[in-house]
Amino acid sequence: MSRTRDDLFSYLLSDRSGQSVHSDRSDHSGARIDVSGVAGVGEATGVTGVTPEGAAWLASAGTYPRSTLALWAERPHAPVVLPCGSVFDVVSTPAVFGRRMLDRLWDEGPGAGPVAAFRGRILLFAAPGTAQRLPSLLRWEEFSRTDGIPPLLCHGTGDAVTVPAPADTYAASPTPSGTRWLVAPDTRTPWLPGPEVLLWAAVRAARAAVRISIFPHADQDAKVYDVSRRR
Repeated sequence: MSRTRDDLFSYLLSDRSGQSVHSDRSDHSGARIDVSGVAGVGEATGVTGVTPEGAAWLASAGTYPRSTLALWAERPHAPVVLPCGSVFDVVSTPAVFGRRMLDRLWDEGPGAGPVAAFRGRILLFAAPGTAQRLPSLLRWEEFSRTDGIPPLLCHGTGDAVTVPAPADTYAASPTPSGTRWLVAPDTRTPWLPGPEVLLWAAVRAARAAVRISIFPHADQDAKVYDVSRRR
């Protein structure tokens, strides 16, 4: 399915109501997970966010997926803290640089996996193992080619991150420290970029920053991305 986004920071996934949902999934212990409780979040609030399949994927990162889904069924606007390392890693970037990385990923690369904003930073959900490998790749790249990449925080095994709520309420009540989805997970098996892809995006974002500072474009904030290009 083809989806587009306007400005990156006002993007909301749409057309969720027609997707089919399986009401049962398995947690780590082999028990069944009921994801039906988070269905219809978008319809109830008028704002769309994570699909039930995406919520099941996020919940599977925790020790007790059913408890996470039960919380979201009762409080769909509640962010939660989930561990990294097994289902996903997270690369946290400064907001402006993270936006430039996303521009490169969507304009020139394979697209992005789930992406969130949290307290002035961009959280790029990445393949497990990225947090261990990316720092060494960045050190080599910065030494040999460019010093324009700011410090990136890599969260992997032993770390945890705050995950936005399934219901995206940012548009209704934005706050400077709020957390929200920029690209919400919409499948049980989302594509996640690895360290090489994120290194590629970071290098090109650093180079783009130099070009933008010299030749600013009047419409540089107007972005449209085709999500169907995601690999």
